[in-house]
Amino acid sequence: MGFFEESIEEAFLILFEGASEGIVVVNSTQIIVATNASARAIFGYKKRELEGQHLHTLIPSSYHKEHHSHFHGFMDHSQKREMGKGRDLFGLRKDGTKFPVEAGLNPFILHNHRYVMSLVTDITVRKENERQIADLNDHLADLNDHLEEKIVERTNSLNKAVDLLQQEVSLRIKAENNAKEALQKEKELNELKTKFLSLVSHEFKTPISGILTSATLVGKYTTEEQQEKREKHLNTIKSKVKYLNTIIDDFLSIERLDTGKANYKASSFPLSKVLNEVIYDANMHLKEGQNIQYPKNADDITLVFDEKILELSLSNLIHNAIKYSGEGSLVSIEVNELLEHLEIKIKDQGIGIPKQEQRFVFDRYFRAENVLLTPGTGIGLNIVQNHLKNLNATISFISTAGKGSTFSILIPIVNSTIS
Repeated sequence: MGFFEESIEEAFLILFEGASEGIVVVNSTQIIVATNASARAIFGYKKRELEGQHLHTLIPSSYHKEHHSHFHGFMDHSQKREMGKGRDLFGLRKDGTKFPVEAGLNPFILHNHRYVMSLVTDITVRKENERQIADLNDHLADLNDHLEEKIVERTNSLNKAVDLLQQEVSLRIKAENNAKEALQKEKELNELKTKFLSLVSHEFKTPISGILTSATLVGKYTTEEQQEKREKHLNTIKSKVKYLNTIIDDFLSIERLDTGKANYKASSFPLSKVLNEVIYDANMHLKEGQNIQYPKNADDITLVFDEKILELSLSNLIHNAIKYSGEGSLVSIEVNELLEHLEIKIKDQGIGIPKQEQRFVFDRYFRAENVLLTPGTGIGLNIVQNHLKNLNATISFISTAGKGSTFSILIPIVNSTIS
């Protein structure tokens, strides 16, 4: 029977020493009587260094008085519980560094002597993650406030534009002196306004809802093992914010084009530079099995043009090619050096554009009947066409419903309209 008891005691010592949580045992006078390997690793001590020392050795001096009071209160009403619940606890390493901990207190009596066993966990990583999440939430709150301000500002600007359009229609009605036609035009204008405001509201509300959802879920993933899930939602937030910025930039482009305030700057640059940037960004939007085919001869071409406008144009066309094509499809880019122009073609294997609607493709706010359920504002191609036109470049397309589309940009090799 004695051998069996010794074996049990040896087993308990092995379990005590090998426990993953730090274990510190003190007597009723707060003298440390036992520690395990995990506790010594957490606090930076070697074996036998802590035994015989006061528990204050492991507690920052600024917390000694408070801890002394709490300890005696615990000994008077001892029961198993979490230490410092509702408060931040800190430990003190041998090298003097302070770090956050969690501690569970477990009282017990052995040979008529009272002891307290404390299970100690270093929560430095968790606290840092909580801080980062709190910073992210603050940033998202600021971003939402900024977006709301932008929406109000843009809505007011668009309402003014609609008001000006209403005045123009009213003057035309008076000039034609036709009451019936005036009423019809007024009705069409109100329908356009309603459709436009509904479109803008939907295009902002959907990504904002996605941002709020991802931000909420990020706050729930607090452990190190959940980092992959946290990264997934952070990437969703970044993607949604970038999409919102793109919409705002498009509306600003419309305003500059309408008011004649669009500024252009020609420079000499490698075509490959723009293509690489556009394709790099587009890769984030590729569906399963989709690929972008890079033109073989692009690396040898340098052109003089507005670099930002070319990047905007190619981004719009490639993004549309990806969005309106299915999984496993190919988006190919072709570059041809013609006699007086550089031709860039974007070809997809997507749903194509119905023949009866192709003449409206470059109209502002137009969306074909086969893409009404796909997110979009219907202004991208209109902006691209107007910018290219102002730079003496052109854009055209050929498309077959159900088989895909090919958009072509022609850029003059010598552009005399830009200095």
